[in-house]
Amino acid sequence: MSDDATITGSDDPVRAELVAIDEDWLRAIVSDDAERIGSFMADDWVIVSESGVASKEQFLSFITSGGLTHSAMDHVGEPRVQVYGEIAVLTARATNTAHYEGRRFDADEWTTSVFARRDHRWLCVLTHITPAKAP
Repeated sequence: MSDDATITGSDDPVRAELVAIDEDWLRAIVSDDAERIGSFMADDWVIVSESGVASKEQFLSFITSGGLTHSAMDHVGEPRVQVYGEIAVLTARATNTAHYEGRRFDADEWTTSVFARRDHRWLCVLTHITPAKAP
């Protein structure tokens, strides 16, 4: 591992900060408050899923319209955090219950979120989700 890459331990303050930010973001998603959710994202944030790539604007418009809601979102186990200077990668397994255009979806997914430190705060610039394989 190079000197600028650090896998942060459970007592590392940067790890603790990023895990807390991610937990707050999960709570914001369940609140279905688009403004609150958007406050965790950089303007150029995108999400990558099996459906393709969606922008911050597209994602938040689904929430604002009520077409996408979440009633549960939780981490499974401890997130892995790796810091590269002003960039950090948080990988975690998460379960969620969402409703998309009236249909319920229960998901168990691996998520990777890339955070960039901008103006002295961490903002997510990219989220990638992939379904978790059943044991």
